[in-house]
Amino acid sequence: MNGADRKKSHRNSMSSTTAFRVGFTPDLTGDMHTAADHAIKEILSSLPNLEHDIMPDTGGTATPEVVNQYDAIICLSYYFPPSAFAGVTRTACVARWGVGFDRVDVPACTEADVLLGITPNAVRRPVAEGIMAFILGVTKNLRALDQRTRDGRWRGDLACKSICIEGRTLGSVGAGNIASEMFRMARGMGFGRLLACDPFVSKERASEMGIELVDLPTLLKASDFVTINTPLNEHTQGLIGAEQLALMKPSAFLINTARGPIVDEKALFETLRDERIAGAGLDVFEEEPPPPDNPLFKLDNVLLAPHSVAWTHEGIRDIALDCCRNVRAIYEGRPPEFLANPDAVNRPGVQAKLSARR
Repeated sequence: MNGADRKKSHRNSMSSTTAFRVGFTPDLTGDMHTAADHAIKEILSSLPNLEHDIMPDTGGTATPEVVNQYDAIICLSYYFPPSAFAGVTRTACVARWGVGFDRVDVPACTEADVLLGITPNAVRRPVAEGIMAFILGVTKNLRALDQRTRDGRWRGDLACKSICIEGRTLGSVGAGNIASEMFRMARGMGFGRLLACDPFVSKERASEMGIELVDLPTLLKASDFVTINTPLNEHTQGLIGAEQLALMKPSAFLINTARGPIVDEKALFETLRDERIAGAGLDVFEEEPPPPDNPLFKLDNVLLAPHSVAWTHEGIRDIALDCCRNVRAIYEGRPPEFLANPDAVNRPGVQAKLSARR
């Protein structure tokens, strides 16, 4: 047996004797836990020497003592600060439930030779549909009409506040995965112009999507609907503040299904309170869950959801499957297809972890 064969034999021996451990953060409960169970059976259960369990509850923030017990972790909303990766040598992947990764410190993840997997295919359609649900909800004044009916009042002196979307301008801050699906749907609904602001999207890609690339002030001034479809990071936090909201039409609506801190919530409240824009649809907040005294709750021109407008049976099922596919890729010595830190793949430490599984 030559040297290469001895190394391969050693790896196979380790794979056959050392269990590959998968941890699920404790906040994966209810329908998500059920979906995860089905995904485990479909994707992971046939793999030898693979164990999975619910991670010890560490109060919503991961600790290195717990993280280092697992080869791969599937996480929902647990925080993974830099301290979570201190001294971690075993973990090869954190598989994020969804696409937002603002709760995971990506540089620390990379420095620890940990790949951060995401599930863009699974969330594309559900989130895009959620955006459209908000657009239809605010344009048809559904919140007020629902309350009026529940209060036993019929049309009577009802003022008509609903509008049609045909010919209107739809704008998106961000032109990535979700926005592209939103625009695809919007073309069949009769929107007039489709605008996007995204410094990372080329004119060629914009042409393929059938959209106009503009700067942020132009988008805010021209759009009848401003949708937020960008990740939360140091560049986008507070991106939409009082100055930006002041550029919007009095008849325009803001829809945010991305992350709350991208929009200055105090400035948005004051803008809605003073009716300087027509309304908003919000699935996300600066603080989640928001406190009961959040002033937005008192406004009639905002439609709210608890960061769940995109939760569908199909979406939860597909996220669970894609998370388990990301874990299986690591088990088989491959990087997951979709990563928040793709540059980490070629790090020697990452390659060593993957090679140990082949």
